[in-house]
Amino acid sequence: MQKQVLLTVEGLKNLEEELDILKTVKRKEIAEKIKVALSFGDLSENSEYDEAKNDQAIVESRIAQIEGILKNVKIIDEDDITTESIHVGTKVKVHDCEFDEVTTYYIVGSSEADPIKGRISDESPVGRCLIGKKVGETVEVDTPAGIISYEVLEISK
Repeated sequence: MQKQVLLTVEGLKNLEEELDILKTVKRKEIAEKIKVALSFGDLSENSEYDEAKNDQAIVESRIAQIEGILKNVKIIDEDDITTESIHVGTKVKVHDCEFDEVTTYYIVGSSEADPIKGRISDESPVGRCLIGKKVGETVEVDTPAGIISYEVLEISK
């Protein structure tokens, strides 16, 4: 049995849109590439055909991955989100005690994580340590770069 995948409403919408594009647009583009590559003849030395089949495998794999996620999805209801403590679906403003920097993270399920955009997974080292914490608490996170101390400044939806 697969584990439940936590998604925000926005994350669900993004996955559904990606799935639609993959099934409609990308599949047609790849089918056309394969058709063109087949017209070149001998498949044993046809790099265009090999590339198109590889692209097809990647797209079909991603479609299967998204469909698997959608079968096991649990939507995070914004009405159920409280700002008493940090959990999936909350935004948290933290103070990095070592570098004296303030950073805002949005705690999301692993399939929505995008650290560059400040969206960190509840399963990441930082996310895992922040879950359950309250404003004013300090956590130490063991990361590949070493131990980082964060003070929780603010929790919001």
